[in-house]
Amino acid sequence: MTHHVTQQRASWRFARYALLACVAVFTSACSLFSADRPKPTPLDPFTPSIAGRQVWSARIDNVRFPLQVASVGGQFALASSDGTVLVVQADTGREVWRASLGAAVGAGVGYDGRFAGVVTNDAQLVVLEAGKVLWRKAVASRVTTSPLVAGERVFVLGVDRSVQAYDALDGRLLWTLSRPGDPLLLSQPGVLLGYKDTLVAGQGARLTGIDPMRGSVRWEVAVATPRGTNEVERLADLVGPALRVGNVICARSFQAAVGCVNADRGALLWSKTGGGRQGVAGDDKAVFSADATDRVTAFSASAGESLWVSDKLRYRDLSSPLLAGPTVVVGDGEGLVHWLSRDKGETLLRLPTDGSAIVAAPALSDTTLLVVTRQGGLFAFRPE
Repeated sequence: MTHHVTQQRASWRFARYALLACVAVFTSACSLFSADRPKPTPLDPFTPSIAGRQVWSARIDNVRFPLQVASVGGQFALASSDGTVLVVQADTGREVWRASLGAAVGAGVGYDGRFAGVVTNDAQLVVLEAGKVLWRKAVASRVTTSPLVAGERVFVLGVDRSVQAYDALDGRLLWTLSRPGDPLLLSQPGVLLGYKDTLVAGQGARLTGIDPMRGSVRWEVAVATPRGTNEVERLADLVGPALRVGNVICARSFQAAVGCVNADRGALLWSKTGGGRQGVAGDDKAVFSADATDRVTAFSASAGESLWVSDKLRYRDLSSPLLAGPTVVVGDGEGLVHWLSRDKGETLLRLPTDGSAIVAAPALSDTTLLVVTRQGGLFAFRPE
């Protein structure tokens, strides 16, 4: 991909995708032309129909990477660009521990309540316990997806779609599963989660079920079929966060589709074509996601039919959503947090942060909701 390709396709949509597609392994330039981007939709006037308030706030260094916040056992775990890893008590914001890695961070934190795993920009996997570094290990490629820490193992998904498993106690490499190289690599969080005794990873447009003990493939399902006239348009990697409800896992394929898979049988349940770059949220009734224009859609979880579509937040740089009780929560590029009704998409509540973009999907622990901003602001809210 070269600079002249970006110029030839100088639409706001392509420029946005091209920027996200560029990773360190490419030497060609990428640019984003602000003139090609539509202005954010003006916010609709509304009367709040639910109450909510900020219950605590904190600050870390800025966040210039694709952060994913871990919520485990009443705690939030996260990291900042300067290499700070932080665990806080979700209900009060009290700092449980803080560590400095001495290197810039390239992905979010994987955390199981004991071990925390994070990958630096120079491809070092660092595992900590109670804020103390246990070990460091070089990984095979750049990483933009939070490691998965489970069963005293640390699983890592690289942007080259390879998956590695490490012993959490001593850092031994246990196995590697590689996927033949695709032309472009997506610099955005992918899908990596556990289901029963299966590790589930997004490898390109496919959701792959893996034996976590041996690294062998149990099943593969294509969530989308890449389409387009060039390599960028055919880029269709699964992006996180994904949704797991019972034996069903749902995910968005970058700029291609939203789909759900039966993880017991390794079978596609449904897939609906539609552009987008953020992950999904939902439950056994509905799946929620924003498309490339930040139009929010609710899909039926059973068959993928559209239940409602909201245009109220178009072009506002929405985060991935979170389903919290009767509301769908998203952050935007101006640091606003929006609570939408899950049944119609109507605005119920809107609260500010520090004016910089919300950089990760909101995270929930019991009734406390956390958002993190580009400037490193941590804002915890509690609806009432």
